[in-house]
Amino acid sequence: MFPQLETERLILRELTQADAADVFACFSNAQVTRYYGQEPFESIEQAVKLIGLFASNYENKRGIRWGIERKEVPGLIGTIGFNALVLPHRRAEIGYELHPQHWRSGYASEAIRCVAAHGFDTLGLARIGAVVFPENEASNTLLKKLGFQHEGVLRDYMVQGGRSYSTNVYSLLRDRIGSLSSILALFHP
Repeated sequence: MFPQLETERLILRELTQADAADVFACFSNAQVTRYYGQEPFESIEQAVKLIGLFASNYENKRGIRWGIERKEVPGLIGTIGFNALVLPHRRAEIGYELHPQHWRSGYASEAIRCVAAHGFDTLGLARIGAVVFPENEASNTLLKKLGFQHEGVLRDYMVQGGRSYSTNVYSLLRDRIGSLSSILALFHP
């Protein structure tokens, strides 16, 4: 059964095909995809396929992606989850995006804290990584604020618009955080 998560203001829930229009609204926005390693969507069918990919990854235990919804307003404002989930090695990469009209409202921070706590506590992860374009100042700053450590740069790691881009690599390690109570204090202030 797909785990639904909640924060003070958000519900993180399973994506369904009924969410295709909201997913398309995010992924067709050039502001959202500019540092995402992919071109903006041009058709809603691309959103339908992406939702199917997320479902397949969950079914095959290769990833998990939640839709981000505000408690007081139906409809997705973005997605968040673990890519490259490798449970035998207790690691995953976190990825997320929000529609620009919801930037700078603290939603990303709230969702990342919740998903990271779920990763450590429920999935038993030892490491949560993140790969971010250096130019994405907001995401780089947010990850550092949440305790992710900069590990280095992957040179020419992603291609977007026919051009190779280097990316920053971050990680959050369970062992560096300490006990479960420390993790919960960090992620549920």
